[in-house]
Amino acid sequence: MEPPLAGLLEAGPFLHSLVDALGSPLHVLLPDTAAANAARFRAVYRRHHLAGRVYFALKANRSAALPRRLAVEDPAAVGADVASTGELRHALGCGFTGDRIMATGPKDPEFLWLAARVGATVNLDSPGELDQLAALVGRYGLGRVPVLVRLSGFESAAAQGGAGTRTLSRRSRFGTPLRDTDELLTAVRRHADAVDLVGVAYHLDTTGLGEKVRALEQCVLFLDECRARGLAPRAVDIGGGFGVGYVADAGEWERWTTALSEAVLGVRPPLTWRGHGYGLRNEGGTVRGTAALYPGYRPTAGPGYLDELLSTPAPVLGRAPATLLLEHLHDLHIEPGRALADQCGLTLARVLEVRPTGDGHLVRLGMNAGDMTLEEHGVLVDPVLLPRDDTAAGERPVGVHLVGNLCLEADLITRRTVHLPRLPHVGDLLAFVNTAGYTMDFHAHHAQRQPAARTVAVEREGGSWRWRLDEDYWPITHPGGTPA
Repeated sequence: MEPPLAGLLEAGPFLHSLVDALGSPLHVLLPDTAAANAARFRAVYRRHHLAGRVYFALKANRSAALPRRLAVEDPAAVGADVASTGELRHALGCGFTGDRIMATGPKDPEFLWLAARVGATVNLDSPGELDQLAALVGRYGLGRVPVLVRLSGFESAAAQGGAGTRTLSRRSRFGTPLRDTDELLTAVRRHADAVDLVGVAYHLDTTGLGEKVRALEQCVLFLDECRARGLAPRAVDIGGGFGVGYVADAGEWERWTTALSEAVLGVRPPLTWRGHGYGLRNEGGTVRGTAALYPGYRPTAGPGYLDELLSTPAPVLGRAPATLLLEHLHDLHIEPGRALADQCGLTLARVLEVRPTGDGHLVRLGMNAGDMTLEEHGVLVDPVLLPRDDTAAGERPVGVHLVGNLCLEADLITRRTVHLPRLPHVGDLLAFVNTAGYTMDFHAHHAQRQPAARTVAVEREGGSWRWRLDEDYWPITHPGGTPA
């Protein structure tokens, strides 16, 4: 936990007052932190003398506050990555002009039409999407649409040279395989009156630095081929996947994952609800499987990961990707989601019941697993106990299981046994930190007519905090000096 998030957790009475007024669960956002994160990414650009734009992946969080705060940043530096018609409308409503929007993800005709109509850049997955976009441009008399073509199926250096083992990047259902791009480029030239090819893109679902460096290098080489065919693309979009470090201590993470393996083998007490193994299993005294967990500790993440990626020599040309981009005068675009939302928020839940059982104490919260999907994303975040009062000081630490408010056996906030400084009391709050990236609202629902979490944006003002409903947050100042 870093400032100002750490400071917010010290304001227990303020957070209790928010939940008293707005209910449990409650999401609390720090919009200024998103702008600070964008500035850190931009600092990496300056270090490598690169141009291009940081696009915030709106899918990471449904709020209005975060994109509205980012919309007032330098238009040439910060934009919005949208993956649906609804997200595109949301970005426009939050203050982004069309030329600052990157339209990605699966596309229906409505999404393509609106993107073309407002002048967004369309990140195309296939020749079929290109044909559909060109038809809409012609039918409705729209102007030429800036497009990027998304690539996939990048081969290893050994495969390119014809020797060694042929190795491909991991499979993806997004993008056109590099070996099939002839049809794609033919379609781009055929529709030159409807689209303007401004660059290429990729998005690899991996934390592997080598794969991403190899893909970036091959994108640069592909742009050379485009220019040889009379096209003039000038940008490479490397997507997201820069990551977040949820755990500050590498040793803590390693001890817990080792203990999880030992618990699966039965050589130590369980660490989870009814021995759940998070993908690990015991087969004849040997641990099998792969832990379905986000790497809680990451030595480099966010802007640091981008810096390392740009500095790692590429396998074929032998030069760092930043150097390759500079030599070719290419812009670099990125689409961070989780990394731009790092340290941007927390989720509050009120303790409704504390019950001893044969499996230890159950703590029922005023939320359910859909309100904060730690388990869906494999994120292990310890909650911070915020007492209603201090009458329980001196009680001993305890391990508990956190359950939700649905009539489902599977409604566990986390399957992990959570250790708190003392047994919670009804009325206390648990604060789950750093939930703004994907875990806050990606799977939110209204099952059993339970209320979904509301969201507020908070700002430091002098020695206290002030809040506004997410939908009422605007990062502007009235003439009198009071933030709107």
